[in-house]
Amino acid sequence: MGLKAMPMQLTMLLLIALAEAADQALPGCSNSCGSVSQIPYPFGMGNSSVTGENCFLEDPLELTCRDSTLYHGNGNVQILNITLDGKMDMLFFVSKVCKKKSAGGVETEGNEATLTTPAFAISSEDNKFVSVGCDTYGYLNSYRDGTKSSMGCLTRCDSRESVRNMQRDGKCTGIGCCQIDIPPGMKNISLQTFTYNNFNSSSDFNKCSYSFVVKNGNYTFSMDHLKGLPFNKAPFVVDWTVGNQTCGISKGKLDYACRNNSDCVDSGYGYRCKCKEGFEGNPYHPDGCKDVDECKIGNHACISEKNCLNTNGSYICFCPKGQSGNGTKGEGCHQQDVVTKVVIGVAAGIVILFVGTTSLYLTYQKRKLIKLREKYFQQNGGSILLQKLSTRENSQIQIFTKQELKKATNNFDESLIIGKGGFGTVFKGHLADNRIVAIKKSKIVDKSQNEQFVNEVIVLSQINHRNVVKLLGCCLETEVPLLVYEFVNNGTLFDFIHTERKVNDATWKTRVRIAAEAAGALAYLHSEASIPIIHRDVKTANVLLDDTYTAKVSDFGASKLVPLDQTELATIVQGTIGYLDPEYMQTSQLTEKSDVYSFGAVLVELLTGEKPYSFGRPEEKRSLANHFLSCLKEDCLFDVLQDGILNEENEKEIKKVAFLAAKCLRVKGEERPSMKEVAMELEMHQWINTDANLKESDYLVHKVSSIVSEPGDSSSHQEYDSIRDQVLPSLGDGR
Repeated sequence: MGLKAMPMQLTMLLLIALAEAADQALPGCSNSCGSVSQIPYPFGMGNSSVTGENCFLEDPLELTCRDSTLYHGNGNVQILNITLDGKMDMLFFVSKVCKKKSAGGVETEGNEATLTTPAFAISSEDNKFVSVGCDTYGYLNSYRDGTKSSMGCLTRCDSRESVRNMQRDGKCTGIGCCQIDIPPGMKNISLQTFTYNNFNSSSDFNKCSYSFVVKNGNYTFSMDHLKGLPFNKAPFVVDWTVGNQTCGISKGKLDYACRNNSDCVDSGYGYRCKCKEGFEGNPYHPDGCKDVDECKIGNHACISEKNCLNTNGSYICFCPKGQSGNGTKGEGCHQQDVVTKVVIGVAAGIVILFVGTTSLYLTYQKRKLIKLREKYFQQNGGSILLQKLSTRENSQIQIFTKQELKKATNNFDESLIIGKGGFGTVFKGHLADNRIVAIKKSKIVDKSQNEQFVNEVIVLSQINHRNVVKLLGCCLETEVPLLVYEFVNNGTLFDFIHTERKVNDATWKTRVRIAAEAAGALAYLHSEASIPIIHRDVKTANVLLDDTYTAKVSDFGASKLVPLDQTELATIVQGTIGYLDPEYMQTSQLTEKSDVYSFGAVLVELLTGEKPYSFGRPEEKRSLANHFLSCLKEDCLFDVLQDGILNEENEKEIKKVAFLAAKCLRVKGEERPSMKEVAMELEMHQWINTDANLKESDYLVHKVSSIVSEPGDSSSHQEYDSIRDQVLPSLGDGR
């Protein structure tokens, strides 16, 4: 019958089938060979005539068509059929061994059949292993990951009569024929056949033995097969997969094989793809799986095709206008009464009114939020900051939105807090560009100081010193500004002193180096920054350490900019008890020497391993600075040092640092050294204990006496704002 004579419906079905067959292969690739009418991608032969690329996904899936016969790769294993559910029918050799008499006795000759299939496993549910012959045993061997596994079966038959009496055609029960199931996962196989009797009463009708793997239902035993098997190849089934890793590992890679609307299924070695429910086609093809129109093919539960609406991957049933019900065969559709129509109309009206009201409310709230953010931005000096940034070249300061920083901190999750102090809370954040930062959420600030705050942000953004934590940007859309700093991940100097108990000479050298770096940073702020900066809260908790224990001075929440024509500022006393300059506490006059005093307290903390102030110590020892100076005066310096820190090599160096600390702790600021002088002295690589140094120590002892006798030490003042906000230890994190 010609194509024109076919009924229209049959013609359409044929055309659809031909189109679907073409869709199984890549464009420009052949999709058939001989009796194999459909070769689906990821299998393929040669290169595409359209793109020039391989017609197959990977080398184990390459096929060859020779003399209208399809082969796997360039080998001689014939392919009979391939399905997209992971099955492939092949034609494989039979292993055979035959007995014959010779002058030397009885000889056997035969063959061992081998098949290398690293990407395919023999299907355990679709095949059987069979051995045929008398006094025969056969092996099926598998080689995987360098390990050989074997299984097999054995047959017996003493004579032709015993076989005929106990065996029937079509039965494979162990007499003349045996068969067994195949375990899963066998690949890279070989077939071996052996005979264990030479010539006996059965030799006249059975001289050869056979072993083979065969697809279920494709072999039926016959007594005639004992005389000779009528075939030398048998069909069998392999399970094929793609790749060599699991779905979880393969997803996201460039060579991931599963395309649109498909799922990945693990399969021991590699994985397979299948179309999702409601889709059909080739899940490996670049076009992916296509939606099944359940309404057209009748695969639906609706009362009729007219009541069925196809959706992507599924369908919905509905009732015509004026009828109620769900349109399924179970409930169906029925006419609505007037009351029902009124109820539905009222309900629809209420829904529309509710949706409209909600939409207006959400729009109002959104506009209100935008106005609030604009208010905070202006209130926090946003306009001033933008104006000043526009006039500065190479400014690295970045203006962040509130949403960016909320996302970076998981809405300021408390588990991400890495520090608290008198001026705010610090969170660890992860920006969208993968930078890890420290985000400081300040406490309420004086709104009248907006311009000063902006100046501080501008100046701090210009600081480029390896021992000062870099300010990256700020957010002004919140009630109080948010500052974004580089993240320093190895805790604080406070943690290093009071948590890590290693105090050998190597650690002492690290302490001196950290002190020198911190001093250098403060000296830079005092004398080399474009506008001098007084830190105002120098303490070990504000010196961060990175992976190499390099110091990073941080927390400028209390810092003050010093106008170029001034040397001191009148401010409310702020700082941390134990580190506060007594002169500053008495006069409220902040100078660079206030930082020097605080740094002296840091040096004492490094030497003693004790906290600068503790209510848990006796009254005369509560102030560590006073206790230290008293010990220095009484020549008992070594009694107050941290245990294990002193040895013969560093004794002179420790004395030198102690005398430097005493200089910094002088009551009168004018008698203290500058931070630049402190930094230079700490940077000296060797400390030499000369007579001059001994004379200086006598002088220092005299000065210590005057320091201790002066009134107004830090234990007697209450004007501080950090005593109630102790720093949280954050070993392993940074700010």
